[in-house]
Amino acid sequence: MELISHNITDQYLDLKSEPSTRLASSPTHDPRSGDAALSFIRQQRALHNDAAPVDEKELLKKIDYRIVPIMFACYTMQFIDKVNINYAAVMGLNQDLRLKGNEFSWCATAFFIAFLLAEIPTGIILQKLPTAKYLGFSVIMWGITTACTAACHDFAGLLIVRIFLGAFEAAIAPCLILITSMWYTKSEQVPRMSLWYSGLGIGQIFGGLVSYGFQHVESSFASWRVMFLALGGVTTAIGIWTLWKLPDTPMSSTWLTEQERLAVLEKVEKNQTGVSSTEFKPNQLKEVFTDPQIWALFLFTILISISSGVITTYSATVIRSFGYTPRLTALLNMPSGVVSILSTVLSGIIVGRSSTRSLWIAGLCIPGIVGGSLMSFLSDRQKAGNLIGIYLVNAITATLILVYTWLAANVAGHTKRIAASVVVSGSFSIGSIIGPMTFQAKDAPGYFPAKVTVLATQGAAAIVALALRFYYDFENRRRDRIERENAGEDKSETMGDVEWMNLTDRENTTFRYVL
Repeated sequence: MELISHNITDQYLDLKSEPSTRLASSPTHDPRSGDAALSFIRQQRALHNDAAPVDEKELLKKIDYRIVPIMFACYTMQFIDKVNINYAAVMGLNQDLRLKGNEFSWCATAFFIAFLLAEIPTGIILQKLPTAKYLGFSVIMWGITTACTAACHDFAGLLIVRIFLGAFEAAIAPCLILITSMWYTKSEQVPRMSLWYSGLGIGQIFGGLVSYGFQHVESSFASWRVMFLALGGVTTAIGIWTLWKLPDTPMSSTWLTEQERLAVLEKVEKNQTGVSSTEFKPNQLKEVFTDPQIWALFLFTILISISSGVITTYSATVIRSFGYTPRLTALLNMPSGVVSILSTVLSGIIVGRSSTRSLWIAGLCIPGIVGGSLMSFLSDRQKAGNLIGIYLVNAITATLILVYTWLAANVAGHTKRIAASVVVSGSFSIGSIIGPMTFQAKDAPGYFPAKVTVLATQGAAAIVALALRFYYDFENRRRDRIERENAGEDKSETMGDVEWMNLTDRENTTFRYVL
């Protein structure tokens, strides 16, 4: 369903009031409480009132060229740096560090525990500091941390490094969601988010190639240590690039003219989600915890990330258990990246052309269900079927980016959007903690409980996605009904700039949810 966009002027109608009742306690619209873009728009509209219109297609290409590659590079290295421990495990890390029992699992889990705990300070920081600058800082710091992994000599050292890595990588999803939503309309966001999120698939392919290449390194320094040093250096360089080239908002962009900046803001104002505000609004934070959609997105992300946590952390280990050599294991893990890229990019393009997110999210769970079934019920001797199962499960990675686009499109109010991004990103950590813990050493070599977990969580996730679609449709119909009931009222006193008043999706009755 297309996003329903209405130019309704009474933005503060109490949804529970009678049609003839105006909300007496409407918010006081102090300009300082609105979005940072509002004063810029008013000023530039006065200056460029008679200017020729900007070519929107050329402007979009210009933004894509400057913004998307940076986000893509950040997300690609985020994934590689997170899962390169998976490749290092088949390169001798466990033996060199003398890891025993479930110590490797604890190192993988420690990353996500730190990731989860760091989301709270991340939300506070993003409310007060420029998003792009904080992203660049975080990338540099996790790049340095990745390089430090090469210096680990025991379980304790690896555990500490993984904790710091998780803390610094916690910024990636909230930052990229906020950045994408401030530059693109809701329909434009989906393919752009899919592009930078496809860095996950590129990371799977590139990570396999890197692992394969470094396994051929002959030196007294272990090949996995050289790999961590090299990847840490690349990530640090990308962080510096981000600090240097990524603008904090469209208003501060140095490569756009003032008229182009205005055109960007006028284009995205129909999102009704704003660009930036440093004012913390406690009521918006409270709304996060009482909004059914946030809890549904929270639950869905946990279910999806349980499966992805199993696959991204242990896919190489599972493939290795089929009897393949470490070098061949690295190569056989690469098709997982191809599946991730195809599912992510294709779903992004199709959903961006007005298809509904909910149906695609539920549909993408089906390959995960099939893959989980193959992994669970085929014997280890049926290597081809098991490999196909592992590859199919990677289709679920596309569902997470569609959830991110749902979040970006359907949550308004700057404090609420930051908090919601943090909650959903944190739920990814929760699922990623649960997932690896189902992968126990005592279950080797089949790891049956972990494989069944993949199957079950995909089925449950599809049900949650469809339930959320029902909720959004119900809410849109309810608001349409109230709009019709109040169609005859005089609303002139409340007209103007509702898009930039920093209202939440529940405060702004002109807001309609994307299905």
